[in-house]
Amino acid sequence: MTLPDSTATYHLGKKLGENLPPLSVVLLFGDLGAGKTTLVQGIGEGLAIEEPIVSPTFTLINEYHEGRLPLYHFDLYRLQSEEIKSLYLELYWDAVEVPPGIMAIEWAQRLPRKPPNYLELQLTYLPEQGRQVQIQLVGKWEFNLDLLKLSA
Repeated sequence: MTLPDSTATYHLGKKLGENLPPLSVVLLFGDLGAGKTTLVQGIGEGLAIEEPIVSPTFTLINEYHEGRLPLYHFDLYRLQSEEIKSLYLELYWDAVEVPPGIMAIEWAQRLPRKPPNYLELQLTYLPEQGRQVQIQLVGKWEFNLDLLKLSA
């Protein structure tokens, strides 16, 4: 799917936020400037979260609890494998100690272990074309990717 600008990237995120079920894990891949945080901001709007969604690059985890579902936003950019293990991300994707919500993980290629079920989004910035996004459902999902079609 081609996203011609950051507004389209945001709207894709919004559709995700409106439609993803609890315990959804969204793994975001892409270089700096590919649109990962913009997409998560759209997820936040789709969940009816009014608080500004900001990149958790230095805080590691931002939690937003006011919307349709909680949003747990992770940024693994600055972390090494052992540091990521110490975050115990499985507590979030299994909803062991937190309310079931949606996890959005930026720089997911740094994960030492992926959850059993996740939505993978590979964002690539293409100069003069916008962004290309490849979407893949991994594991057991009852989610219709057609819900993410953007109207022209």
